[in-house]
Amino acid sequence: MIKVVIFDIDNTLYSFDAAHQVAFAALLDYAQRELGIAPDEFRRLHKEMNQELKGRMGSCAAIHNRLIRYQNILERLGKPVGHALRMSDLYWNTLLDAMQPSPGAAETMQRLKARGLKLGAGTDMTARMQFVKLERLGLLPYIDFLVSSEEAQAEKPAPALFDLCVEKAGVRPAECLFVGDNLEKDVHGAQAAGLQALWYRPQDVSKGTAEPFVTALSQLPGLLAKGQTAD
Repeated sequence: MIKVVIFDIDNTLYSFDAAHQVAFAALLDYAQRELGIAPDEFRRLHKEMNQELKGRMGSCAAIHNRLIRYQNILERLGKPVGHALRMSDLYWNTLLDAMQPSPGAAETMQRLKARGLKLGAGTDMTARMQFVKLERLGLLPYIDFLVSSEEAQAEKPAPALFDLCVEKAGVRPAECLFVGDNLEKDVHGAQAAGLQALWYRPQDVSKGTAEPFVTALSQLPGLLAKGQTAD
């Protein structure tokens, strides 16, 4: 029996891809206007720096730190590093303004809480930014606990993050349901740690899979009521 539902945040409780597109466009405009960096050049540098920092820092929450990313790009170009702080603030503020909760997210959490389920969030990224996102989305009041990769010191699908989710949930792993959009990181990662998992797939519904999935978060309470998860 499921007693705790744990949600991924990015591309599950809101569309990171859509919000990122708006935020990155603002960043490209800033880089060209203030630093003379053409959009294609910035995209290339951004991609290269992502890979370089992953190689340097490994799999940890710091790889999501936009300030470090932009700082290193500016250092490489010999540009004033003071722009990195403004670029980071611009990116995140624009992304936060562009976010919209996934359809039915708040109502789904309300229904689950009304049934006495505990709700958590299990997410890569630094803790503060994920708290800010949940607050801006209007979902933070429903969350009983949060595990970030910053706290777990490991990124999904590492067992450490899921193990800490279970510890905070206070129940057996099999009594936890993890809901997320990423098949490898969220679904297979949770299953490997002994949790049940549900794949959130609002797009590409025709893709065949043996994994249980929903195309809308609003389907979740009904599935749990019927016991149609991975029991």
